[in-house]
Amino acid sequence: MVTFEVGDYKLTTLEFGRFKLDGGAMFGVVPRVLWARFHPPDENNQIDMALRCLLIEGGGKRILVDAGFGPHRTERFRQMYAFTGSDDYLDRGLEAVSRRREDITDVFLTHLHFDHCGGASMLVDGKRRPSFPNAQYHYQRDQLEHARKRFERDKASYFADDFEPPLNTGQGIIHDGPFNLTPDIDALICNGHTPGMQLPRIRGGGRTVVYAADLIPLSSQFPLPWIMSYDLYPVQTLEEKRIILTEAAREEWLFIFEHDPIVTSGQVVMSERGFALKK
Repeated sequence: MVTFEVGDYKLTTLEFGRFKLDGGAMFGVVPRVLWARFHPPDENNQIDMALRCLLIEGGGKRILVDAGFGPHRTERFRQMYAFTGSDDYLDRGLEAVSRRREDITDVFLTHLHFDHCGGASMLVDGKRRPSFPNAQYHYQRDQLEHARKRFERDKASYFADDFEPPLNTGQGIIHDGPFNLTPDIDALICNGHTPGMQLPRIRGGGRTVVYAADLIPLSSQFPLPWIMSYDLYPVQTLEEKRIILTEAAREEWLFIFEHDPIVTSGQVVMSERGFALKK
């Protein structure tokens, strides 16, 4: 857990467990001999991945960004991804900062892959209900429509029971492109990883912080070609990274990494060999 002050906002990272993914899939065309220096793989070629969500408090709101792997997965599914979180990881994570699920006013879902929105709903009396009963859930229309299409390339990453319950109870707000959650928090839209991924950007006190989600899931992935095989449109991801990182390096933005198991946050710099993590 790490806390940042950004103007009138308090940002706290919440650790919701760990899981593993194939290292080759996480780095696409980058050779193993390069990425393994940063993320040593196990005997199954899998690398450790964090499930690091973000609590933003200020402006009369308590905003949770993403909701982790999901407390309701089958044992087989947990073993496949080596998930180590507890069934009550949402409650434990919030209790660590003296909060409850009922205190959350907004849930900002970067996108609807199971490792980002799995905790958005839970079983209550045998039925799936929103995990945060008093919260508004924020979706991007393009992402929601894509998730519902069940596209063969990535349908295994989506579970309707994760993201539909808040919409069924009227707690969902569907946005069409960039929007402001508060005057100081807006959404950056990226479409390379998956259509309509949204990254919250928080500004205040001369600082800018971006929760990088799956645009830059690991601190080693600032170099433009270091892109996941999971991305539907990797060339588009590369161009989105170029645009965002150019501005970020110039203005010294701080990025919070959702999946890096060691590095919580960092700044990008332009080096002789391109974009890199500031030492």
